[in-house]
This record gives sequence, C-alpha cells and structure tokens, in this order.
Amino acid sequence: MNFHEVRFPASLSFGSVGGPERRTDIVTLANGFEERNTPWAHSRRRYDAGLGMRSLDDIETLVSFFEARQGQMFGFRWKDWSDYKSGAATADVAQDDQVIARGDGTTTEFQLVKTYSSGGFSYVCPIVKPVLGTVKIGLEQDQMREGVDFEVDLATGRIVFSAPPPEQVEITAGFEFDVPVRFDTDRIQTSVASFQAGDVPNVPVVEVRV
Repeated sequence: MNFHEVRFPASLSFGSVGGPERRTDIVTLANGFEERNTPWAHSRRRYDAGLGMRSLDDIETLVSFFEARQGQMFGFRWKDWSDYKSGAATADVAQDDQVIARGDGTTTEFQLVKTYSSGGFSYVCPIVKPVLGTVKIGLEQDQMREGVDFEVDLATGRIVFSAPPPEQVEITAGFEFDVPVRFDTDRIQTSVASFQAGDVPNVPVVEVRV
C-alpha cells in the first residue's frame, strides 16, 4: 500500500483534537425496539492537525509534510498523545502491560494488540505501527531480548520469536505505538493574516487500514 514510514511532527500533533469513531446501523422496529449492527470490526480514528499550529514556522512544516505525502496519496504515522502506550498514560512501558497471546509450542509469530476493557467487556485492537526501541516482550515473568529472542516488524506490529514459546505460556508485551493515517483532504488553505488573527487551518487526518 502507499505508506511512508515517517511520523507527522509530534510537536504539531500535540495540540490536535480527535479520537476513535464507530459506525453503527440502527433500525427502529414498529414496536419501538431497536436493532443495532456494525459493519466495522475495529474503530477508526480521526484528527484535526490544524489545531496544533502555533507559529508560521509550524505552517511551513505542515505544508512541506503535506507536499511530501502528495496530499491523500501516501499514508504516514501519527502520534495520538491521548493514547500511544500499551499501559497507563502516566506509567512507563513495561513488558507485562498487555497479554497478546499464549504459546502453543509451534507458532513463532504473533500480532501486537492492546485490549480496552470496561464493565466486564473488552475490545482488542491490533497494533500495527509500534515505535522503534520501545517494544518489550515477556514470557511469563522473563523479559526477552530483542535481536536475540525475538524480532519486531515495525511496519506491521508482528513479533517473530527465534524459537516457539512453550505451550500455554503467557506472552506479554509493552510498547509505544503510532496510528497509521493519511490526510483527508487534497488541499490546505492558509493565510498569514488570518493565522496571526487566531484562525488556524483545517487539516483533517483519518486512520487507514494496513
């Protein structure tokens, strides 16, 4: 797919607004009850990058990044400052933040995931853009060594062990991650006068499936 493994400047995404969206089809029956279904297995995140612009230099950086991506043509990495770690936002990444699988004595490749839980229900989100140097993997209580015990594919979020984890052994992981996105527009309109007056450009960004 058309994707550049480069991150939108984190200093500019810091002031952005956005988050996950779902698509739910709701049909109201004649008796007043509802039937609700969704065609999406996973949520999709949207952001407005324009709100992070604080100076004319930021605008120049945005335009350069936009042109290098050729508008909507190429995807890129985005740091969601409200959700970019495997654990709590204020805690350091730890090897036991998330349970990603259990070994079966045969499989060597596993997908990084993050589980969101509330009220006894949960949603498991595949993590496809882990951040270089942040991935920690554990087998039970033992921390594995990257480059020796496992390798991580930063473009897909797949973990490959040098030897299959033993059967029923809990595989845990900690990591930072980016969201794969693209610009949701093929044009950016800026004005020095309006920007200096406090009017920031509208720069929609939307998550892509990879």
